[in-house]
Amino acid sequence: MAIQFVEHLKSLDQKHFLHPTSSIEEQQTNGPAAIFCEGKGIYLKDLEGNTYIDGMSSLWNVNIGHGRTEIAEVAKEQMEKLAFSSCFATFSNEPAIRLAAKIAEMAPGDLNTVFFTSGGSESNDTAIKLARHYWILKGQPNRQKIISRALSYHGVAYGSTNATGIEGFRKFTNSPAPDFHYVDKDSAEELRKLIQELGPENVAAFISEPVQGAGGVNVPKPDYFKKVRQICDEYGVLFIADEVITGFGRTGKNFCIEHFGVVPDMLTFAKGVSSGYAQLGGVLISEKIHKDLCELSKGVLMHGYTYSGHPMACAVGLKNIEIIEREGLVENARVMGEWMLQGFKALQKKYDFIGEVRAFGLLGAIQFVRDRETRELFDPLLSPIAVKEMKKRGLILRTVTYGQDTVVFAPPLIITKSEMNELLRIVDETLAYLQKEVIVKGVK
Repeated sequence: MAIQFVEHLKSLDQKHFLHPTSSIEEQQTNGPAAIFCEGKGIYLKDLEGNTYIDGMSSLWNVNIGHGRTEIAEVAKEQMEKLAFSSCFATFSNEPAIRLAAKIAEMAPGDLNTVFFTSGGSESNDTAIKLARHYWILKGQPNRQKIISRALSYHGVAYGSTNATGIEGFRKFTNSPAPDFHYVDKDSAEELRKLIQELGPENVAAFISEPVQGAGGVNVPKPDYFKKVRQICDEYGVLFIADEVITGFGRTGKNFCIEHFGVVPDMLTFAKGVSSGYAQLGGVLISEKIHKDLCELSKGVLMHGYTYSGHPMACAVGLKNIEIIEREGLVENARVMGEWMLQGFKALQKKYDFIGEVRAFGLLGAIQFVRDRETRELFDPLLSPIAVKEMKKRGLILRTVTYGQDTVVFAPPLIITKSEMNELLRIVDETLAYLQKEVIVKGVK
C-alpha cells in the first residue's frame, strides 16, 4: 500500500474522526495507532502490512474470530430479504423471535424473555429503567436507587455511566445522576450494610459483572454471588448480572453467572452474542418479572430503540451462536483459559515485577508491581509501556490503570494451543525487554 495513501488516511482521521475512549492528544500528535484492513481468525492486519494477534478480541467481543464468511453470507441473505423492520407497536420478524427463543434456551434458570438493544450500554440502561419501572408497577415507586461495585464498568449511556464504579467515567460530565451508590467489590456484607443504610424500600436493584472486565479482570470469591443472591432476596432487591463481556462462552460457560450457582432477576448481554459482526445486545428477564409485566402493564411500554430486534443483526446472532455450539468454543474457552493461566504463572515465577496473575476462562490479567510485598506501583506505570512494546512485536492488548498497573487479555474463543503459545512468547519477550531496558534503566 502506497505510503502516501496511508498518510492521507491518517490525516483525514485526525481531522474528521473523534475516537471513542481514546486520547485526543495522542491521536492529534501521532494519528491512529493502526488502520486495520483485514481480519482472519485471531489475527488483524493493518494497511502498512503489519499482522497482529488480536489479544483482546478487539473489545472483548469477537468470540468466533475474524473473517467468518458464513456470517457475511447470512447478513447478505437477510438484508436482501428484509434489511430492517420496526419492532415497535408489537411488529416482529422471524430472526428476532428465533434469537430470543434461542437465548432463553441457553440462559440459566427462569431467564426466559428478551428485550433487544444495539449494545452493552443500552442493555444496562434498559435493565436499570426496567427495574425502576417494575417497582412502579408493583406499587413501590420509591425503589429508585441502584447499587453497583467499585471498579465495575457498565457502559457509557447516561444510566450505565452512573452505575459504573470507575470514577473517571462518571467525571466525564458535570451532571451525575442521582440515586446511584457503590460498594466494595469484594464484600457482600458491605452490600447488606448499604441496603440497610439506604432503606430497602428505596433500593431497586444491585448490578454487577460476574467477573469485572474493564476494572482489571477481578474474579470474586466462590461464595460471593450466593451471598449477594441471599441478600437481594432478603430485602426484595432485584439482582442484575451484567454479562456484556462474560456472556456467550467467554468464561467456559454460556453465561459466567452459571459458575457461581445462582440465577439473577435480569441478565444483560451484548458483545459475544454477535461477535462484533453486527451491533446487538439485550436484557434477559425472569419469568416472574415477565409475568408481572404482563399482568400489571397497561398501555405502551415507553422504552425502545430504533434497532431493537433488528432482523439482520438477529440473523447474525443466530449464526454466531450456531458456530459457538458447533465448534465447541465454550469448552475451548475453558481449556485454553487454563493453559493461559499456566503460562501467566510461569511468567510470574520468571519476573519479580509481576504481582497477581488472573484468568477465568479466556479473560486474563497480569498485574505489575514494583514490590510484591508492599504492592507499590511503578512510576510511571509499566503497563502502558508494555502494551506499546507488545504491539511492536505483533500482539494487541489493553491496560487497566485505575489504581493498578495491569495488562488484560481476552483472545478469541477459537484460539489454539499453538496460537496461545505464540501469544505467551510475545508477552515473555516483551517482559524481558522491560526488565532489561526499562526497569533497570530508569523506572523510578
